[in-house]
Amino acid sequence: MRAFLTRIAKGALEKDVEKEFRPLLEELIREHIVKRSDDGSVRLDGKYRAGILDVLPSGTAFVELIGAKGRDLLIPPEHLNGGKNGDYVIVRRLFGKAGRPSAKVVKVVQPAFVYAVGYMKKTESGLEPMHIKTDLPMELADETGDLPEHTVFQVDNRTSKILRILGSLEDPAVDEKISLAIFNKQEAFTDEAEREAAAWGDRVDASLYPDRTDLRHLPFCTIDPVDAKDFDDAVYWDTKTDTLYVAIADVSHYVTPDCAIDREARQRGFSIYFPHKSIPMLPRALSENICSLKPDVDRLAYVCRLEIDTETLEVKRHTFFEALIRSRRRYNYDEIDTYLQNGFADAPEKDRETLRFIFPLRSLTDRLRKKRLEKGYDFRSPEVRMTLDEQQNLTETRLEESTPSHALIEDCMLLANKAAAEHFDVGIFRIHEPPTPERIEKLVDELGKIGIYVETPEEDFHALVLELQEEAREKGVEPYVDQLIIQTQKQASYSHENVGHFGLGFERYTHFTSPIRRYADLTLHRLLKAIFAHDEKRREYILRNIEPLCIKISELEREATRVEWDFMARKYARYAESHREKTYRGVVIEAAQIPAAVTDEGIVGMRLFCDRSDLLLFDRIEAKINIVHLAQAKIFVLVEKATHLLEESL
Repeated sequence: MRAFLTRIAKGALEKDVEKEFRPLLEELIREHIVKRSDDGSVRLDGKYRAGILDVLPSGTAFVELIGAKGRDLLIPPEHLNGGKNGDYVIVRRLFGKAGRPSAKVVKVVQPAFVYAVGYMKKTESGLEPMHIKTDLPMELADETGDLPEHTVFQVDNRTSKILRILGSLEDPAVDEKISLAIFNKQEAFTDEAEREAAAWGDRVDASLYPDRTDLRHLPFCTIDPVDAKDFDDAVYWDTKTDTLYVAIADVSHYVTPDCAIDREARQRGFSIYFPHKSIPMLPRALSENICSLKPDVDRLAYVCRLEIDTETLEVKRHTFFEALIRSRRRYNYDEIDTYLQNGFADAPEKDRETLRFIFPLRSLTDRLRKKRLEKGYDFRSPEVRMTLDEQQNLTETRLEESTPSHALIEDCMLLANKAAAEHFDVGIFRIHEPPTPERIEKLVDELGKIGIYVETPEEDFHALVLELQEEAREKGVEPYVDQLIIQTQKQASYSHENVGHFGLGFERYTHFTSPIRRYADLTLHRLLKAIFAHDEKRREYILRNIEPLCIKISELEREATRVEWDFMARKYARYAESHREKTYRGVVIEAAQIPAAVTDEGIVGMRLFCDRSDLLLFDRIEAKINIVHLAQAKIFVLVEKATHLLEESL
C-alpha cells in the first residue's frame, strides 16, 4: 500500500499502477480525491495527503506523510473518522488554524493489519473465536458454532470473514500455515506461473547462445549451506591474472517483466526459509533447477569480472557480461572450512582444481575484510538453526557463526555488489543510514549502568563501537553487546537514491548476487542490462517505477523476516510446553517491566518472559516454565536464580 500511495502522491502513469490497486484507484478518482489527467497520469488532489496514522493514548493522532515533504500532520480525535493506529489513510488539510498543520481523515484505504489469524478457545462463555496474537475476542461475520476447539483460521479484517481453515492448534504442522497466513503469504504458485517455469525444461542448450561469453572451461564452484537447494552464485579466482569472476544465476533471462512468474515474484519479494523447507520467490522449476548453478551442467550466468590490484586491494577495472558456465563442484561451508583448516593434500582429485584457487582467494578476502573493517563493522550475530522431526516438533538447535568459508564468499559478493552500484545514480541501492545521536547516547548510558564504560566521544561512532566490543569481549558478553549495538542502528532497506551503507562503510552499495531469492537483485540485473545495451526505453521504464518498487520490497523484506521469526517462536513454545520439567538457563537481554531472557544452553535462542522486575541487563538466570501460550507463541517463566553475568567474568 505504501508503494501505491507514493505513486499517487507524487504522480504516476495510470498504466503503471499495479492491477491489485486499480479498483481502489478508480474509487479515489470517483470521489475526486485523485485527479486523472489527459496525459494518462494520476495524482492526489492538492487538498489531500496520504499517510500512516500514529494514534497516541490521548486519542490525538499524527499522520506520517507518504510521498510528500513536510511535518507530520496533527489529527484531532474528532477528525479520526474511525481511523486506527497504523492504518493507511487519505487526509484533507485543514486551514485557518494557528499552530501545527492539521488535517482530518477522509478515507481509510487499508487497515494496519489486513489479515489476521484466529482460533477457537474454550472460555467461561463457551467456545469463542480469539485473535491468535493478542488472545482477545474477535468479532466475525461468519458463524463459528460448527468449528471445534483449537480450530485455526485466517480472517480478512476488512470484511471480518473467515477466508480459510488452517488446521488445529494442537497439530505442530499448523505452525507454518499460521506464520504465513498472518502476512497472507502463499506457498503455491499460480498454474500459469508453474507452466511458464516448466516450459524452460531441465537443461541449457549451449548452441542456442552463441553471443554469450563461454566460460565453461573455468573451474567455478559454489559454496552454500549444507541444506541449500538454490545456488545463485559461483566464484573463480584466476591466480595468474589476479581476476575474480563472480557468476550469478541469470534469472532475468528466464523471468521477463510482467510475465506470470514476474508478477508473483514481485508480490513475494523474497524467499522465506523455514528449518524444514523454503517458500521460494520463484517456482522450483526455476529456483532449484534451470536457474540454479548446479555442478556439472551448463548454466546461464550474469558475470561480474573484477581485476584486482593485490598490493593496494583496489579493483582496477570490472565488467559485467552474460555468460555460459559449468560449475565443477557444489561445496558446503563445512567442507571448505575443513579444507582451509587441514589443507587439501588428501583431497580427492575432483576437488584439487577448485581448491588450488580457494586457498589464495581466502588469503585475498582476509586482507579485503581487514581493510573493509577500518570503516565498517564486524558483529558477532550467530544464527539459530533448528532441527525438526517428522511431526515438525523441535528436537535440537545449534548456533551457526560466521566461519572462514562464510567470510570468503561474503567478501567476493561484496565486491560484485559494490561494482554494480557504480553504474547508476538513480536505481536500486541497498542503503543503511547511521544511528541518531539520541540512540547512541541511550546505548552508552544503558551499558554504563551495568559496568561497561567507554572513553571514546559519542561523535566517533566507529571508534566507540570498537571500544565497546573490546570491553564486552573482556567481560564475556560480546554477542549480547553486539546485538544491542545492532539494535541502535537503523534497519537497512532499499532506496532509489543513494545515501551509502553505514554498516559496511561503503559510499555506494546494492544487491546483485541473489536474484533467485530477492526481487531487488532481479530488478538490478534488468537495469544493468538496459544500461550496458544503451536501451534508453527499457531503462526509463524501470526507473519510472523504481521508487515505489524500493518501498514495496523493503516492506516485503521485513515481512519475510517476521514470518521466519514467528515460526521459530511457535516451535520454541511447543518445545517448552512439552518440556515443562526442565530448568532453562539464559541471559537477560531486555530489562523492562517484564524482563526478557534468551536461552544460551541446550535449546538456544528461546525467548523467556521473566516473573521478576528487578532483573538487570545480562543477568544470568535459571528458570522453570510457568505459562506457555501456544497461540501467542510466548513462554513465561519463574526465575529461581539470577546472577549478573559481569560478576561471573570477574
